[in-house]
Amino acid sequence: MKLRRSSRRIKSRWHGWLPGLLLLLSGMFGAQLQAEPQMLNFNQADIQSVIATIGEITGKTFVIDPRVQGEVTVISNRPLEDDELYGVFLSVLRVQGYAAISDGDVVRIVPDAVAQQQASNSGNGGEQIVTRILPLNNISASEALPLLRPLLPQTAHLVAHDASNTLIAADRAANIDRLQSIIQRIDRAEQAEVEVIPLQHASATELMRTLQMLNPNQTQTVIADERTNSLLLSGDAGRRLRTRTLISHLDTPLDSGGNTQVIHLNYASAEELVPILQGVVEQQSGAESGVEGQATNTSRIQAHAETNSLIISAQPAELRSLQSVIRSLDIPRAQVLVEAIIAEVTVDTARELGIQWQATNGLSDGDGIIGGTNFGTGGNNILSQVLNPIGSENAQLPGAGLNLGYIAGTTTILGNEILELGAVLRALSSDSDSNVLSTPSVVTMDNAEASISVGQEVPFITGSFTNTALDTAGGQVNPFQTINREEVGVQLTVTPKINEGDSVILSIQQEVSSLTSAVGAVDLITNKRTLSTQVMVRDNDILVLGGLITDDLQESEDRVPGLGNIPILGELFKFRSNRQVKRNLMIFIRPRILRDQNLSRDISSSKYNLIRARQLEQRSERQGLTPAEEMPLLPELFDYLQSTPEGLQPPDDGGA
Repeated sequence: MKLRRSSRRIKSRWHGWLPGLLLLLSGMFGAQLQAEPQMLNFNQADIQSVIATIGEITGKTFVIDPRVQGEVTVISNRPLEDDELYGVFLSVLRVQGYAAISDGDVVRIVPDAVAQQQASNSGNGGEQIVTRILPLNNISASEALPLLRPLLPQTAHLVAHDASNTLIAADRAANIDRLQSIIQRIDRAEQAEVEVIPLQHASATELMRTLQMLNPNQTQTVIADERTNSLLLSGDAGRRLRTRTLISHLDTPLDSGGNTQVIHLNYASAEELVPILQGVVEQQSGAESGVEGQATNTSRIQAHAETNSLIISAQPAELRSLQSVIRSLDIPRAQVLVEAIIAEVTVDTARELGIQWQATNGLSDGDGIIGGTNFGTGGNNILSQVLNPIGSENAQLPGAGLNLGYIAGTTTILGNEILELGAVLRALSSDSDSNVLSTPSVVTMDNAEASISVGQEVPFITGSFTNTALDTAGGQVNPFQTINREEVGVQLTVTPKINEGDSVILSIQQEVSSLTSAVGAVDLITNKRTLSTQVMVRDNDILVLGGLITDDLQESEDRVPGLGNIPILGELFKFRSNRQVKRNLMIFIRPRILRDQNLSRDISSSKYNLIRARQLEQRSERQGLTPAEEMPLLPELFDYLQSTPEGLQPPDDGGA
C-alpha cells in the first residue's frame, strides 16, 4: 500500500518527481545501493512525498502531523551521504516552518509552534528542536532573562525558574548552544568592581565607542586597552552584567571576505599614510616572526587618491591595529594665522660747504698760467664745469644745493673750449626720512609650511659683449647683454607647530629687500635684510624676532695744504661734507591659533571689512574723473556669502 501511494504521487507529477522516484526505487530494490551517496533533487514536490523518500533512504520512521503541507524544491550539485542528506532534510523542514522531534526510533514532523512544547532534551543536531535546563551559579535567573531573551528568535521559549535559579530554553539546538556559551561568559563570580573582558574578534576601541554611545549619561565607565584588546568595566553589578551580555553578543568573528576593508579618511592624506602604515605592518610582522629581516608580511595597503581612501587587506588582528593607527592620525588639524610686522625708520642727513676757484692770466695765445682748487667728483667738481661748459656735448650742470660763481667768458686750451670760471661757492643740506611698514600674513595648517612673497622681479645686467658681423654693406655691430632677474620685495616662509596648550613653535624665514642707487655704482644696488630663526610664542602674543639700530656718521674735509690752515682765509681753500644715517629696523611675529570655524570666520570678516572700508574712503575722497559708482568696491560680506558664485558685482549703493 505504501509503495502504491508513493507511485501515484510520483506519477501525477512525473516531471518533478523523477529524481525522487529513482531514489525510492534504489531504496526498495537494492540494500547495497543505500550505502552509496545519493543525489537529492526535487522540483515543487509534495513535502509528505519528500518525507517518505527520505525515510526510505535513511531507514527512519516518520510520523507526520496532519498540518504538515506544502511543496518543496531541493537542488544538490553533488551526491550526499546519509548524514549529509538528513541534515539537508532538517534544513528543508526549517525553511517550511516545521521541525523534526526525535522520540526514540520515531521522528515526529510537526510545526515549529508545536515543536517548542514537545521538544526533547537529548537532541544534538543543530536544526533539531531541543529543550534544555540551563543552571546559573552567580547571577539571578530573573535578572538574566530580559538580557538573554532578545538573543533568541520569537518562536523560541525561554523562562526563568527562580526556586532553582535556572533557565528553561526550547529552541533549535544550535541556538541553545550559542545561548549556553554566552551564559558561561557572563555567569561569573563578582570579585571586584572593575572587570577585564578580553575580546577575541572585535576591536576594543570600536566596541568602547559603541558602548559609550549607548550610555550617554556615563552611568558606567568603559575603557579600552588596545595593547591586550580588552575592555575595562566599572559600575554596579546589574549594569556590568548587561554590558557583558552585549559584549558577548558583539564579539563575533567577521564573515568570510571581511578581512578587506575600505577606510575613508576625513582629514589625512591617503597617499601619505600608506608608507607609514606599511612600516607599522612590517615592524609587527618582524616582531611576530622573531627573526630580524624575516617578516611574514601578508597585508596589502593601497591608496585611492580620488576618494582619499585606504584599501587594506590584512588579518583581523593586524586590521584592528591599523584601524587604531588610522584613527589616531586622521584627526582635524588646527590652522594658524601668522602675522609679521616689519618696521623700518631711516633718517639720512647730509651737509656740504666749500669754495672752489680757478684763475688764468689769459690764454689767448695758448700760453699762460692756470691755478685753483678742485674738490669733489662729478657735477660737484669745478673742473667738470670748466672743461664741459653748458651747451657743449659733454656739458656738466652744477651739483645739487646752492651754487654761486662767476664766469669771465671762455678760452681755448689745446683745442678745447673751456670756461673762464673764477670761483664757485657750493652749499648743500639734505635730509631724507624713510618710514617703511610691511605686515605680511599667511594662514596655514598645523605643521605645514606656508610662504608669501610680495615684490618685483628686477633685471640686473650680468654681462655684455659685441659681435661684429660682415655683410655686403660692410661691418654690422650687434651688441648683446645678459640679464638675470631677481626678486625684490617681502618674503615670509613659516612652519608652525602647535604644542599641547597654547604655545606655537615657529620656524621662520624672513627676507626684506629693496633697491637703491649710489654714486659710482655701475648698476642698481639691492638692500637685503634676512632673518632665519625658530621661536616659541604663545597664542595671540607678539614677539620681536630681531632688529637693527645703526647710527652711521661720516665727516670729510678737503683742504689745500698750508693754505687751508690759515685762519679765516683758509676757508677759501677748504671743502667740508658730512653725512649721518640713523636706521631703526624691527621684525615682530604674532601667531593666532584658529581652532574652530567661528574664530576663522571672525578674522576673515574683519579683514574683508577693512578692505571695504578703505575702498569706501577712496570713494568719499575722490578727486579724479572716475565716477564714484565705477570705482571698485567689495560687496557687503553678508550679501556676498548669500550670492551665487558668479563673480563679484559692485552693489548699487549710490556711492555710499
